[in-house]
Amino acid sequence: MILGIGSDLMDIRRMERTLSRYGTRFLDRVFTAEERARAEGTAQTAASYAKRFAAKEACSKALGSGIGMGVAWREMGVVNLSSGQPTMHLAGGAQARLDAMLPAGHRASIHLSMTDDFPLAQAFVVIEALPR
Repeated sequence: MILGIGSDLMDIRRMERTLSRYGTRFLDRVFTAEERARAEGTAQTAASYAKRFAAKEACSKALGSGIGMGVAWREMGVVNLSSGQPTMHLAGGAQARLDAMLPAGHRASIHLSMTDDFPLAQAFVVIEALPR
């Protein structure tokens, strides 16, 4: 059963300006260490950060909370499964929000799709409840 769907679109040029203006202060506030390592290891650093930022926004929408309401940026992190498929890892308030959404006897599966085509980056998140 689908519990939540979220999408977000971001202008990569906006991310470039944000990185230029705020640098590590912004990165430390928004991204996990794993996300930063992945983005910094690419030729398209701003696009990588923009996709991850869009994924966090999309995830917060799928959680029904947006940013705030007990959900913080770094409590949602884009991680890759061993297959390379991206998904979201939740912690803290984001995990608590997800737990509150889950029906008894179910576990959550978070599906994430990200893409970019300059100047845009896009992400979709679907949160699904599966029987245990």
